[in-house]
Amino acid sequence: MSERGAFDKASVRDAPLDGARALVRVDFNVPLTEGEGGPSVADDTRIRATLPTIELIRERGAAAVLVSHLGRPKGGPDPALSMAPVAARLAELLEVEVGMAPAVVGPEVEAEVERLGSGELLMLENSRFEPGEIENDPELAAALARLADLYVDDAFGAAHRAHASTEGVAHLLPGYAGLLLEREVRELTAVRDDPVRPLCVVLGGAKVTDKIGVINRFLETADSVLIGGAMCFGFLRAREIETGESLVEEEGIALSERVLERAEASDCELLLPIDLVLGRELDPATEVRALDGIAVPDGWMGLDIGPRTAAEYAGVIAGAGTVFWNGPMGAFELAPFEAGTRAVAEAVAAAPGFTVVGGGDSAAALVEFGLADRVDWLSTGGGASLELMEGKRLPGVEALLDA
Repeated sequence: MSERGAFDKASVRDAPLDGARALVRVDFNVPLTEGEGGPSVADDTRIRATLPTIELIRERGAAAVLVSHLGRPKGGPDPALSMAPVAARLAELLEVEVGMAPAVVGPEVEAEVERLGSGELLMLENSRFEPGEIENDPELAAALARLADLYVDDAFGAAHRAHASTEGVAHLLPGYAGLLLEREVRELTAVRDDPVRPLCVVLGGAKVTDKIGVINRFLETADSVLIGGAMCFGFLRAREIETGESLVEEEGIALSERVLERAEASDCELLLPIDLVLGRELDPATEVRALDGIAVPDGWMGLDIGPRTAAEYAGVIAGAGTVFWNGPMGAFELAPFEAGTRAVAEAVAAAPGFTVVGGGDSAAALVEFGLADRVDWLSTGGGASLELMEGKRLPGVEALLDA
């Protein structure tokens, strides 16, 4: 167990588990795929990440009632977003039976929970089948609390949301951090507060507004910030450079302008692309053009960083003591525009410094390129990791017992 960063909450290791029932909030919001026998889990990374916590709870003699959200059901139960395929995959990974509850809460669920023996597992239905989940409804939190003696939060990917199953219930039961949640906070806090220098931060994705807090934070603390993805076009427009048909977040232009001013006054080097790969449209079969520059002509859109940018970024990454990467460099899901993200992924995987990748699409890219096991920490939380890096307090963590 890494003891890198600070963590001041009670751990599941110290919870009174013997003979208890634990309500365990997990982040099993995983992609599903349709097969002959119905839906199944397409990527079980998030399920595997929380197995150590579930196994510890079982070994210590507790029954575990697992709760997670899956997708975005519209205000009620949706059979296509049932947790049943997730429970089936968990059963395969643990090689034990995992019961499947008929709902999230209610008398039938309470009856099933009553029947659980030591070390047994029950998966509740998708927490977002209950409208009160997102609203952090006190009645739903109370109904969840009735199912257990204590609460364990191992859902780092949902820790930035104050929902009934992530925050509300933690005020009604003694709340402990799962092993994954604890490790996530430790690893990310160490990068934020005490990195081995130089600290290189690589940020991509579509929206400047999603990353503005993190950019501003790292302009004060990082040695270099490398910008890729569609959010670079906000910066280019702020410099009055033509962006053609590229995706530009209009409200990000003024924000980008202020970032550029801050970067000028800071000790942090802010790097933008110096060349691009263009397409006519967002389509794998589109006409592709390499642009040795950054002024995008009319009728074209920038869909990846170019090879010179990729090489420059890889060089900075190779010289870093710590690397934090969040967000792809382009439309990597389309073959003609994956090279920039792949080059950054390979550079991060080969970097001699401590490497952390912050969830979401960056994690998906690493998995796709077969590099996931070559970074020091692959976070399971995209939005949560960004908010923690920004210095925000996460409601799902704050509500737990203090150490």
